[in-house]
Amino acid sequence: MSDKETPEQQRERLRQQEFKNNPTGNLNDSFNRANNGSLVDLVGSLGWKGTGILILVIILGFIIYSVFFR
Repeated sequence: MSDKETPEQQRERLRQQEFKNNPTGNLNDSFNRANNGSLVDLVGSLGWKGTGILILVIILGFIIYSVFFR
């Protein structure tokens, strides 16, 4: 079981391979990601519980907005 790589390790391995194959495109992507942020990085760092909480906060914020400001 230890020789199986986790999804995080697989994403990182694929990212490293892409960087080796296309360093200029990757540089452009990283500049844009630094300016805008990346939802994939956010969700990947939060895990499934954090993602669920984030979705609930967004839904509750929309409900509160629609009740009080419409």
